[in-house]
Amino acid sequence: MLQSVTIGLIGSLAVAGAAYWRKSLSGSGFAAAVLLGTLMYAAGSLAWFGTLIVFFITSSVLSKWKSRKKAAAESGYAKSGRRDAGQVLANGGVGLLLCLAYALWPHPVWWAAYVGVMATVTADTWATEIGGLSRTQPRSIVSGRRVAPGTSGGITPLGLGASAAGGLLIGGTAWTLAALQPGAGAVIGTAEPAFGLLPLLLIGVLGGLTGSLLDSWLGAVVQVMYRCTVCGKEIEKNRHCKAAAVRYRGLAWMTNDAVNGLSSLIGGAVAAAVSLLL
Repeated sequence: MLQSVTIGLIGSLAVAGAAYWRKSLSGSGFAAAVLLGTLMYAAGSLAWFGTLIVFFITSSVLSKWKSRKKAAAESGYAKSGRRDAGQVLANGGVGLLLCLAYALWPHPVWWAAYVGVMATVTADTWATEIGGLSRTQPRSIVSGRRVAPGTSGGITPLGLGASAAGGLLIGGTAWTLAALQPGAGAVIGTAEPAFGLLPLLLIGVLGGLTGSLLDSWLGAVVQVMYRCTVCGKEIEKNRHCKAAAVRYRGLAWMTNDAVNGLSSLIGGAVAAAVSLLL
């Protein structure tokens, strides 16, 4: 156990430290990422930890990719740029609970649910970062009407494609790391990988797409939203144009972090259900 904690801590410090240096993490985000990664490796080992790291690295890289072109669409987001502790825990907290559940009650369904959770947060991040570059105007997931770029609940074909790609990446990563893990049974419950490549790809894409689309729906229907008193733009944060914004819809507690956490939970549940049918 001490060896696993040490390896997890060193690996987490290296990855989170690089992200902090690149200004992808705030100070609180750095601390949360180190804690999350260390516990993930100690309780679940390489496959769990590595899948989390793939999400984290790809999302950090994409957040910096063509950031100037995405600046206008992202100006109304509650959080962008440097991720804080709330974002880190919203994206990885459910996954950590699943990892701990597996350590206490080993069963492959926990692994499938974890893949679904990681696929959801990856799919959602890829949809936001890549979809924000779409030349096609987004449509509301609720009404189907065209909406301004950056509007909560807005989806594009490019964003949907990015979501599917993110889910596939997580499914493929999970299978690869589980297969490479020495003594894979300690990770996924059997002497051989519990799920083959194609099943895990299916789990990743279905869990990821479902969770990502739910994230968009929640953002359009129940997430707390504000209106800027200066420019009139609908935004996710309570300040804009250097002035206080006015809340006009949504549940006060349903923040962007709450939406992310809830959608990842549902994505994991879908992935678990799919695994039981395979």
